[in-house]
Amino acid sequence: MSKIKLLLDVVSDMRSLADSIQAVADAMAGNEPVEAKEPTTPVKEPAPKKKEITLEEVRAKLAEKSQAGLTAQVREIIQKYGGSKLSEVDPKHYTDMLKDAEVLGNE
Repeated sequence: MSKIKLLLDVVSDMRSLADSIQAVADAMAGNEPVEAKEPTTPVKEPAPKKKEITLEEVRAKLAEKSQAGLTAQVREIIQKYGGSKLSEVDPKHYTDMLKDAEVLGNE
């Protein structure tokens, strides 16, 4: 770091210190409790991650429905999402496929 940058940092820190001392003095003069104000920086909370549905989970659910006598409907679900077999279906459709499979047999 250059000497000028260091001096500017010192000046900035001194101004911050002076502001803090002024706040304490004002609070003591008014007999008010001192409130420490921390810089307000928004804290981003990570968005809850969706659980990724795997091919094995979809395969298990569809196999269960197929064994329950709903093979034709299972085949229709696979074709609905663009495949002639499950491995040809894009993984982005797995969640929707599971939802469709859940309602099979409940109709």
